[in-house]
Amino acid sequence: MTDRQRGVLFAVSGGVFWGGSGVAGQYLLQDAGFTTEWLVTARLVLAGVILLALDAARHGGEIFRVWHSRRNCAELLFFGVCGMMFVSYSYFASIRYGNAAAATVLQYLMPAMIVLYTALRYRRWPSGLELFCVLLALAGTVLLVTHGDWRTLAIPLPAFLWGLVAAVTGAIYTLSPKRLIRAWRAPLIVGWGMLVGGAAMAAATRPGLWSGCWTPLSSLAFLYLIAFGSVAAFALYLGSTKYIQPSEAGVLASVEPLTAIVLSVALLGASFGVLDLLGSVCILATVVLLAQR
Repeated sequence: MTDRQRGVLFAVSGGVFWGGSGVAGQYLLQDAGFTTEWLVTARLVLAGVILLALDAARHGGEIFRVWHSRRNCAELLFFGVCGMMFVSYSYFASIRYGNAAAATVLQYLMPAMIVLYTALRYRRWPSGLELFCVLLALAGTVLLVTHGDWRTLAIPLPAFLWGLVAAVTGAIYTLSPKRLIRAWRAPLIVGWGMLVGGAAMAAATRPGLWSGCWTPLSSLAFLYLIAFGSVAAFALYLGSTKYIQPSEAGVLASVEPLTAIVLSVALLGASFGVLDLLGSVCILATVVLLAQR
C-alpha cells in the first residue's frame, strides 16, 4: 500500500466512524433513554482521557507543559468550552430531537459559516466561489428542512435550530485551536479540549454518574461511540494528514454524513427521501468546492 492509499484509507475510515457515532448516539438518546448531558459528558471525558494517555505514552508524559503559558491556558479553555463542549452538545441535542442523518448534514454547514465569519472578521467580501457555496448551502438547508414547502418544517424545529448551532460552534471548534495545534500536537490539543469540555459540561449540568437503560446493545453502542466514534475517528483522520493534504482529508472525511444517512435508514428506520438527498448533496458540494480553493 502506498502512502497516498494509506492516507485515503485513514481519512475515509475516520469519516465512516464519525458517521456511525451519530447513529449510535441516536439509539442511546431515543431508544435507551440516555440524557444528552450525560452522554456528552461521558463521551468527552472518556475520549479525552484516552487521547491524552496515548499521547503521553508516545511523548514521554509531556502532556502538561502546554498549560505553562497563560495564552495557551486561555486558548485551551476557550476551545474546550466554546468549541468542543458546545459543538458536541448541540450536535447530540439535534439528534435527540430529530435524527442522526439530518443533524450530521446540518453540521456540515460549518464551511459556509467559516466563510461568513472570515468575511465579517476581515471585512472582506467573499469571492464568487465562496458566495456561490454559501447560497448553495442555504438552498440545501431549505430543501432539507422544508422539502420545498415553505409553510412547514420536515424536521422538528428544535432539531433544526440545534443543528444550526452545531454548524456555528463547529466553526469555532475548527478555527480556535489552529495556533495550538501548529505549536504542539493535534491529539494533545484535542484530548485536552475534550477533557475541559467534558468537565465544563459536568459542572454546568451535573448529569449524575449513570443514565439510560444499560443492555448489551446499549453498552455496545456506547463502547462504539467512545472507542471508534471518538478516539479512532480522530486518530485516523489526523493520521491521514501525514500522507495527504489536509484539504483532501477534509473532503474524504465528508463520507461522515453519507454514512449517517445510510446507517440511519438501514438500522433505525429513518425516512430520507429524494428532497432530503438533494439538500444533502447541495450542502456536501460546498465542502468539496471550498476545499479546492
